[in-house]
Amino acid sequence: MNVESVINAKGSSVVTARPELPVAQVAKLLSDAGIGAVVISADNARVLGILSERDIVRAIAEQGDAALALPASDLMTRDVVTCGPTDHVADLMGTMTEKRIRHLPVVSEGTLSGIISIGDVVRCRVQEIESEAEALRTYVTQG
Repeated sequence: MNVESVINAKGSSVVTARPELPVAQVAKLLSDAGIGAVVISADNARVLGILSERDIVRAIAEQGDAALALPASDLMTRDVVTCGPTDHVADLMGTMTEKRIRHLPVVSEGTLSGIISIGDVVRCRVQEIESEAEALRTYVTQG
């Protein structure tokens, strides 16, 4: 299964935040949306960075409450790993595991078009494995 299929099933909406937004407001955005990371973008199209709950917790541990007043751009990961619509979900598992990341913005022709989480990837792989198992059961019982 490819990324485009996952995005078609789950939807393409992505929560973004402007780079100048204070970290405290990004944390509220994450909490309200029930998500673990937000894409940092000035125009909701170009990915400038990504800021996760983990990034915020680390900053608070290092800098205390002062971290909450910083702009998102100060804490965001700038070297964002992305994927494209034609990438295969099985390949994303390896990338996410190797790089120890949980979210991959989906970029198509330079524009943000969705986001894939580790939960999306695992759910997809489980569905694929269940489908394969069912096909094998059907083959064995009918063959």
